[in-house]
Amino acid sequence: MIATARFLVGRCLAVFLQDFFWFLLWSFYFIAYLYVVILIITDLFRDHSLNGGFKALWIIALVFVPFLTALIYIIARGKGMAQRLQVSRGVVAESDDYRPAASSSPSEDIAHAKKLLDAGTITQGEFDALKSKALGNQYFGA
Repeated sequence: MIATARFLVGRCLAVFLQDFFWFLLWSFYFIAYLYVVILIITDLFRDHSLNGGFKALWIIALVFVPFLTALIYIIARGKGMAQRLQVSRGVVAESDDYRPAASSSPSEDIAHAKKLLDAGTITQGEFDALKSKALGNQYFGA
């Protein structure tokens, strides 16, 4: 009798864990699918080159044949999705046009820092740091 009860408890636990595993797996798939569908719908409304009729066809296809439509949309228009997302975020390609000008000489840097110190723009500690940097040293002062 005790062996049968242990077997039943063990079997119930195994079935519960198996069901829980499948529940987690299908929940993950469902949430991932919802994420993809939301991305597709937002991309459809973000695309100004596609007219309204085609947008409606994509959405109707998403309703009736969702998985296949999402797969086809990502394969066919995936590259454009990334470009439209970058445009909507205002992301532009980086340009490395800025090149800081190297100082002409350490003595000029120190003279410029001295003028700033005399004008009261910087403190003595900042002057010492600029002087040390101009001379090529690492400054660890206060």
